[in-house]
Amino acid sequence: MQIRHKNREIYFREQTECTQKYVIPYIEQVLCIKSNLRVLEIGCGEGGNLKPFLDIGCHCVGIDIDAAQLEKAKAFFANHSLNKNLRLIANDIYKVSPNEIGNFDLIILRDVIEHLPNQELFMHQLKCFMHSESVIFFGFPVWCNPFGGHQQICRNKWLSHTPWLHLLPNRLYKQALQLGGESASTIKALLDIKATGISLSRFESILHKEQYQILKHTHFFINPNYEIKFSLRPRMIPQYLQIPYLSDFYTTAMYYLIKK
Repeated sequence: MQIRHKNREIYFREQTECTQKYVIPYIEQVLCIKSNLRVLEIGCGEGGNLKPFLDIGCHCVGIDIDAAQLEKAKAFFANHSLNKNLRLIANDIYKVSPNEIGNFDLIILRDVIEHLPNQELFMHQLKCFMHSESVIFFGFPVWCNPFGGHQQICRNKWLSHTPWLHLLPNRLYKQALQLGGESASTIKALLDIKATGISLSRFESILHKEQYQILKHTHFFINPNYEIKFSLRPRMIPQYLQIPYLSDFYTTAMYYLIKK
């Protein structure tokens, strides 16, 4: 387990820096980010991804099922000069009514879709928060990549540094985690991630079924997050190496921009 997994202020700053440096420029290739924009982040946690948008003057709404994380977010934003433009909602996204929050110009899901159960239903309901020109940004690790199972959260050093460990069958994976001394809560969290992890083919199949249009997508061999975490410069995967199914094993992150 890295320090950033325990110190949420560090994690907040990392999210802010990555969004400012990489996510916003990526989105601006299809949508101008300006002060009157309405921005929704689903799975916002402490709100680090929202801060750069709030700094610009956007009207931001963050939704997260974890009320404790939102309490930290409120503390982080307590002295922000534009915190009146920020609304934080502790709820399950499946229980949030569009009538309660309206629709948005930009919706952000960063490292979230791989945690959501029933992703097909989610992608269908997401349209309720959109207007005809809304854009959605997705950034997520592909399930089969070396650390797509989030095993880096393990306290056991060997487990946290073993690539593709999460691809073991459930029974063997659980036994390995137990032998490594992981807590019951960590084991449950990792098995939950295993149940909801998403491949590129499945994600794009859902987009096709729900009639979303892909405006832009990028395969990363080195995730942009890794620059802040490990001082590794982002590296994109050239098109000739974007081999269906096989590239899932070495694509550490995908960025997508989509619309209805």
